[in-house]
Amino acid sequence: MTTSNNITKRDLNRVFWRSFGMEWSWNYERQQNVAFAYSLIPIIEKLYKSDRDRAAALKRHLEFFNTTPHLSTLVLGIVTSMEEKNAEQEDFDVDTINSIKLSLMGPLAGIGDSFIWGTLRIIAAGVGLSLATQGNVLGPILFLLIFNLPAQGLRYYFMHTGYKLGAGVLAKLQANGLMDKLTYAASVLGLMVVGAMTAENVSLNIPVVIGSGEEATTIGDICNNIMPGLLPLGFTLFIFYLLKAKGVKTTTLLMLCALIGLVGAFFGILG
Repeated sequence: MTTSNNITKRDLNRVFWRSFGMEWSWNYERQQNVAFAYSLIPIIEKLYKSDRDRAAALKRHLEFFNTTPHLSTLVLGIVTSMEEKNAEQEDFDVDTINSIKLSLMGPLAGIGDSFIWGTLRIIAAGVGLSLATQGNVLGPILFLLIFNLPAQGLRYYFMHTGYKLGAGVLAKLQANGLMDKLTYAASVLGLMVVGAMTAENVSLNIPVVIGSGEEATTIGDICNNIMPGLLPLGFTLFIFYLLKAKGVKTTTLLMLCALIGLVGAFFGILG
């Protein structure tokens, strides 16, 4: 593999503008993967000269990806730097590229959703609505400015910062043999975030009562006494098993979840 010229500011800006596709390109199976690969097309076309290498890079970035769109450029910047190293070095471990992507997207989503959607958007909406209800045309204008100036400013800043971070820090980590340790640590952090999201977002309860009188208790309470969130965890692992081990399609799993919920609620098994 050979590379033509080093990545320039113009190249990074092209990725930045393409990253806006993260806002609307989404699917249930791999979520933002198409937008991520689309954003990197200018980089891939510049770094790799053969169709085979370009196809491999595009396929690499069509794996699952999902994070707050405005912070996705940090990952895009780091990945751009790693792809540049891969084009220059024959012995570069391409598996680390997706490992870094997967490990960063969880923590960034947690931070970004809290700040961008949970804080900045609320503040912007509050200011905009207070003026809009008075018939002031500045209401929607201020909403757009208060929200988009910081949000899109962060998107631009992280694009260039991510590339600089990847170009400098990742090279040192490789030289010192710390890349594997970083990937492992980031993976652990990502799994912790996924575990927290499972406990927070998956709701499952079995209200079937065992016993009578003061001794009566539900199966859901028994499971929670054994371990809080045991039922949501078990159901999540069951879905993961069907997805990975059995190869069941995502759409089929969504229909299965809806069916289980409807049947369970109808017969009083789930509540």
